[in-house]
Amino acid sequence: EVKVVESGGGLVHPGGSLRLSCEASGFSNSVLSMNWFRQAPGNERELVARIFPVSGTTNYADSVNGRFTISRGNGRNTAYLEMNNLNTYDMVMYICCARSTTDYCGQGTQVTLSS
Repeated sequence: EVKVVESGGGLVHPGGSLRLSCEASGFSNSVLSMNWFRQAPGNERELVARIFPVSGTTNYADSVNGRFTISRGNGRNTAYLEMNNLNTYDMVMYICCARSTTDYCGQGTQVTLSS
């Protein structure tokens, strides 16, 4: 059974940092890329960052470039998203998707503004 599980979301102050984790398991074919999306209520899903596990190549949305860093874990199907200098626009649901023969996505992890 394929599973994609995110963790690491929570409360954060503007200007703060969080590290999200994503672990994908159960794949019978290779995972070609690990992708972090985010989505606010009523908005379309936005690709935030992507990593290609074999090469280590990364891509970022302009809105997070220089503040977020995606990296891979020891296992090819693990990815992290280090988020720094967070602002109110970053306080949304983050969803990890593993791309193989198709995309498999987790349930998401919420990043919330701390008052």
